[in-house]
Amino acid sequence: MEKATFGAGCFWGVEAAFRQIKGVKATAVGYMGGKLNDPTYQDVCTDRTGHAEVVQVEYDPSDVSYEELLHVFWDNHDPTTLNRQGPDLGTQYRSVIFYHTPEQEAAAKASKDALAKSGHYKRPIVTEITGAPEFWRAEDYHQQYLEKRGIAHCHL
Repeated sequence: MEKATFGAGCFWGVEAAFRQIKGVKATAVGYMGGKLNDPTYQDVCTDRTGHAEVVQVEYDPSDVSYEELLHVFWDNHDPTTLNRQGPDLGTQYRSVIFYHTPEQEAAAKASKDALAKSGHYKRPIVTEITGAPEFWRAEDYHQQYLEKRGIAHCHL
């Protein structure tokens, strides 16, 4: 098993997208990239902790490649909006890839470069690509939030 971590706006919808992928064995929503240890949702919502809402994906690389997970990441948000996804505004909603290995770093940078050169977006891609710091698991009520409520997806 391997780990991948992505921030693409509100973590509820991002988690739901990854849970549908064959080879994804588990997901957890949480917070990464900030300065506060063990933050709560209320802390992160202040937009003062520096954390992003993220989904940590545990996957079997024999069933799904990291590149395929990157494709899901890019397809499920707008990577050209700085600190915003839909009506959600703040650094906690930023587009970010937290890599766990040098291979993930290289793959993430290559996929970002290829997408930028593709002409798919009129604006520049603002997605951060950075090494994975400590993952802080979000409160239980956030885990599989949409699934628990029978909701298919969040806004985009």
